[in-house]
Amino acid sequence: MAGLPARLIQELVDRKETVAVAESLTGGLLGATIVDAPGASRAFRGGLIVYATELKAALADVPADLLEARGPVDADVAAALAEGARGRCGADWGLATTGVAGPDPQDGVPVGTVFIAVAGPRSEVRQLALDGERAAVRTQTVTAVLRLALEQIAQTR
Repeated sequence: MAGLPARLIQELVDRKETVAVAESLTGGLLGATIVDAPGASRAFRGGLIVYATELKAALADVPADLLEARGPVDADVAAALAEGARGRCGADWGLATTGVAGPDPQDGVPVGTVFIAVAGPRSEVRQLALDGERAAVRTQTVTAVLRLALEQIAQTR
């Protein structure tokens, strides 16, 4: 992960763009990782930590019927979270994380099942199947969503 937050911030600053986050399983780790980068205040707008399912709807504008039908660990929920972060925080780009970090499965969803999303001029959702303890799953998720963001931003040049 070393260097990814700084690269993201620099790319955004160079482009005069901003980013915001909506986090579930990472519980603030993504936002904290981004703001560790020097100059983060020039591109990071803020974020939503929506750990509880109902807060995904109330704060991040994820449709309640989607959450009810599919649960919080879902590709479309991740996409809606990213778009919600973007809209609620007034950012050019939104990043999102949702999944099961463990130690136990959630509603039949295995530990390590994660969805990450980027919303912006280019949008994408990816499903991950991660191994390791809870902290490792969370850290790998942050690394993956930062990489995905950099990929999507690079494709809009």
